[in-house]
Amino acid sequence: MPTGNATTSIAVMHCDQIQVKRALLSVSDKTDLIPFARCLARHGATLISTGGTARSLTEAGFQVTPVDEVTGFPEIMDGRVKTLHPAIHGGLLARRDQAEHVAAMAQHGITPIDLVCVNLYPFERTIAEGEVPDEVAIEQIDIGGPSMIRSAAKNHQHVAVITDPAQYDRVCQDLDAHEGTTDTSLRRWLAAAAFARTSAYDTAIAEWMARRDPQIPGVDDAAFPDPIIIRLNRGHALRYGENPHQSATMYLEPGGSEPAVARATHIHGKAMSFCNLYDADGALELVKEVDPGQWAAAAVIKHANPCGFATAATLPEAFQNAFDGDPLAAYGGILACNRIIDDATARRITDVTGLDVIIAPGFEADAEQRLRQRWKNTRLLEVGPLPAPAQRDTSARDMKRITGGLLVQNRDLAPLDPKAWKHAAGPAASEDDQHQLWLATVAVKYLKSNAVCIVQDNMLVGAGAGQMDRLASCGIAVTKAGPRARGGFAASDGLFPFRDGPEQLIAAGVKAIVQPGGSKRDDETIAACEEAGVTMLLTGQRLFRH
Repeated sequence: MPTGNATTSIAVMHCDQIQVKRALLSVSDKTDLIPFARCLARHGATLISTGGTARSLTEAGFQVTPVDEVTGFPEIMDGRVKTLHPAIHGGLLARRDQAEHVAAMAQHGITPIDLVCVNLYPFERTIAEGEVPDEVAIEQIDIGGPSMIRSAAKNHQHVAVITDPAQYDRVCQDLDAHEGTTDTSLRRWLAAAAFARTSAYDTAIAEWMARRDPQIPGVDDAAFPDPIIIRLNRGHALRYGENPHQSATMYLEPGGSEPAVARATHIHGKAMSFCNLYDADGALELVKEVDPGQWAAAAVIKHANPCGFATAATLPEAFQNAFDGDPLAAYGGILACNRIIDDATARRITDVTGLDVIIAPGFEADAEQRLRQRWKNTRLLEVGPLPAPAQRDTSARDMKRITGGLLVQNRDLAPLDPKAWKHAAGPAASEDDQHQLWLATVAVKYLKSNAVCIVQDNMLVGAGAGQMDRLASCGIAVTKAGPRARGGFAASDGLFPFRDGPEQLIAAGVKAIVQPGGSKRDDETIAACEEAGVTMLLTGQRLFRH
């Protein structure tokens, strides 16, 4: 055992304040390392370090004790083994208030370590860079770091453990306030953060390994492993939850490259609430259904349902048609666009009544300035270029919380292809008719079920959503559409159980209806359309959204 660091006399300690006499620093992320080390040195701490961290500290002029001088054993196997040693873990795990532990330290020449600063190998960042060879990812799996973190966190009664440069200031403030000591409350807070960090780190590794080899023994579908591991980082507090008396915070999935409201840049306006974010997400997901290279698209969401949705050759026209679909409902709504908002679009937007949130891939400078001047509180969210629909992340899961559990499913990204739909009644659909029916199907997919909608001239003109029966949804859609139902195109997110729903749409003058089909009475529904000369297509694809 090493002798140069043996403690000649270690007293049994009973103290809330622990003097930081020895600090072990071993970090991959060296952000603010030198200022933090300067703080420790100012309070008289001996600095122990490894590899690149030791070099950085030495080059900055610090006196550093190499870890192999503490262990009496060199770093070996390309650094895979360096801190896994009793001289390190004994110094971290020893309880200074237990005579037996103190005697063991004295017997084996182990000196206590009072503070550990470790941030882990950048495994998450490495795998986020795309497809990397297994051997590259595996070498970024830290072993010694998590071991030291867990040892120090377990013994937080005596040891402070720092796992993030964001913690440096608070630790230094504590040291300055208490003459180089850490107090119990700080160490408890740091320990909780430390276990959360190692948990998230191990989760990232487990997720990567599961994706790497989808053949998991005993699991029929590796997309739903047992147990499911969810890793979320705390984002920012929200103004409130669904209601002002509920507090709320957003948590973020690490990684991911698909544009999302959760990762948007908030460039203007007041803070977002729970409902703002939920509706903004729905609006953005809706316009993602439209390839921005083919069509400009705009959607207005109100209370989780589209009240306006349109495609056009240009974004100003798409916005205007989306807003005109239901101007009354659009007041205070959430707008999403699939292209950068230019000044021509911003002019159209500022001519209408207020919108709570505007989401877009980006904003031209003059457009952003115009929107800022028009509305002080309207939130502007920038998400970056939107992918073509086929390029969305199919590996992501959709989750819904219920009391006592979590419902998990794949994202509903199945393609909506009119050419694959079955022609069941009425005249054959022209290419333009197919496009209108596709647009209606996209819109109804984002309405709360039971849902029926009507589109006309590339814009949503009437929607009925969230009803207990489909006939009521038909009635609301017809009422909202008014005269614009005549010659329009209707879509239903689920099958029609009776012919009364289609008959109500037919009576309003719709030209064509698209629905999943699958009812025992499909023949009656088809007959109603055939008798009226109304086209009906069957998709075989239900689109419920709860």
